Amino acid sequence: MSEELDNMGASLYDNMIPKAWSDVGFLSLKPLASWINDLIERIEFFKNWVSGGPPPTYWISGFFFPQAFFTGTLQNYARKHRIAIDELTFEFKMYDEILPSEVTEKPDDGCYVWGMFMEGARWNSTTHLLDDSNPK
Repeated sequence: MSEELDNMGASLYDNMIPKAWSDVGFLSLKPLASWINDLIERIEFFKNWVSGGPPPTYWISGFFFPQAFFTGTLQNYARKHRIAIDELTFEFKMYDEILPSEVTEKPDDGCYVWGMFMEGARWNSTTHLLDDSNPK
């Protein structure tokens, strides 16, 4: 048995993502079982997109490289409105009063995303503002 295969077997036994998978897969700190569940959800999300067309909302943390998705969104807007892409910036609006599953139609421009994470603060759905996660 090769060292690589032995390491993979040890990782599987310890419920850890094998290095051969993590080197080419999405970043995650989850144990193997949760990583597999995420992988299945990601595959299902993209399978539904391919078979049913673009969804009304996008699971942004399900993307391997979300920056490319946002760049594509800017490109679509630039082409539609005949504006140079380097003249555009992002504008965000938080919709915390509705669930992603309740959205049935895409916006005229841009996109609805869900599943974003942040560090150093948290979203307060009562005040509709960011809360400092380390108040003094």
